[in-house]
Amino acid sequence: MYFYHHFEGFIGYNSFDFDLNIQDIEFDIHLVTNNDHCQPIPLNMEQLIDQQVNPAEIQRIFELQRQHAPALVHTTAKERKAKIKKILDYTLGHLSAIEQAMYDDFQKPAPEVIVGEIIGVKTEAKYAMRKLGRWMRPHKVGTPLSLIGTSSYIRYEPKGNCLIISPWNYPYNLAIKPLIACIAAGNTAILKPSEMTPHTSGLIKQMIAELFPEEEVAVFEGDYRVAQNLLALPFNHVFFTGSPQVGKIVMEAAAKHLASVTLELGGKSPAIVDETANIRDIAPRLAWGKWLNNGQTCIAPDYVLVHESKEDELLQALTNTLDHMYQAPEGIENSDSYCRIVNERHFGRLKGILDDALAKGAQLVYGGQTDASEQFIAPTVLTGVTDDMRIMQEEIFGPLLPVIPYRDNNEVLSAINQREKPLALYVASRKKKNVNFFLTHTTSGDAVVNDYLIHYSHPALPFGGVNNSGIGKSGGFHGFREFSNERGVLVQKFGSLKPIFPPYTEKVNKIVRFLLKLV
Repeated sequence: MYFYHHFEGFIGYNSFDFDLNIQDIEFDIHLVTNNDHCQPIPLNMEQLIDQQVNPAEIQRIFELQRQHAPALVHTTAKERKAKIKKILDYTLGHLSAIEQAMYDDFQKPAPEVIVGEIIGVKTEAKYAMRKLGRWMRPHKVGTPLSLIGTSSYIRYEPKGNCLIISPWNYPYNLAIKPLIACIAAGNTAILKPSEMTPHTSGLIKQMIAELFPEEEVAVFEGDYRVAQNLLALPFNHVFFTGSPQVGKIVMEAAAKHLASVTLELGGKSPAIVDETANIRDIAPRLAWGKWLNNGQTCIAPDYVLVHESKEDELLQALTNTLDHMYQAPEGIENSDSYCRIVNERHFGRLKGILDDALAKGAQLVYGGQTDASEQFIAPTVLTGVTDDMRIMQEEIFGPLLPVIPYRDNNEVLSAINQREKPLALYVASRKKKNVNFFLTHTTSGDAVVNDYLIHYSHPALPFGGVNNSGIGKSGGFHGFREFSNERGVLVQKFGSLKPIFPPYTEKVNKIVRFLLKLV
């Protein structure tokens, strides 16, 4: 059930299957604070009262950064790289503290912190430092015949004051990678990390306070009221990572100031396994891509479309893989390789999705165990799912994986294209014709063939969605460009268009018609 309500003048979104009761003063304050890729997570009003927001302090920092932004326009590549290196050095020098913060937030295993958080930040930082001088240089463009006598180039200039709103699922990576791009482009930045992961948010705040003066980079922690106050300010660019529903709210707020936006959203990313796929190779990769971070990954495979000839083999391979990965004989709940659902509300939403699927006829192939006291949901594989189930209507953003058999490739297209354009699409195949068919007849933000998730770590590839799954791209030069104004400059060197100025004589008429043939 979907409904909207107004709360302190800001539109909120909720999709939980319970009635909204104002008497209980429990509201959906997901808005732009939880900004996860899944569904909203309400909090109790008493918790909100404890989180104080000081609009005057937000305004003070914003004005300070707005006054300082013009000075950053003139910073050199060397100066910007030095700032990025400070972030990298701090990250590597405080690795244990970062690992502990995320374990305290939702028991994320240390190897997953390194793989999912730190490697991406290090790769982004090193790539930016290596390429930044080239990115910042004017980029020459060709001259059309009609403009002979001119030369043209593109200048990359900072957009100015930028706001970065980051989510809880990868709380360090998804805050710091955009910040690196923002600094590389020469902007000021205010970060709003999620209060759903308070230990990591607090660490980020401390890091930024140690590394940067507040007129360059600052962090504001807090609930929806902080985000609401920030979005009311006339930032030049807003970079938001979160759900499509909240992305619309952010875009609406930015539109009031005609601010540009980068929206990294989500959606139901499909994974295709065709009749030629090497199941022995694909199953472990698929399992890792799905259950990394307990499935709380925006680009995790949301459902699998497997050719009917490979279904049994894939299900058995997934069972064996999950037993091995998470030491099933000792109990997955005891595995130190498996993290937890971030909080009670997200746990409740996922359990509701699972219960709904089972009640409507889905079959449990693996997992299904839950423990509310531990916010634990085992890796779960389901078959027999149908479109009327919540599991096929909502982005799952958790450890539940529907597996759906198909007979021919057109069935795959029908299943994918009836939904919103996904953030990622995965194709497991050893047949180039099939790969090209699926890529040609579908649209997604990005795509990966014979693996999962790893495209996010490639600094030269654009990362982002399309339409409902996102607007704009990030990563390497694409992130730098997102935080930059591409300013076109044309220089007249010789000649002019004076021969075609009025009065429009017959001679002028002949000249413009000749020009028409040239262009």
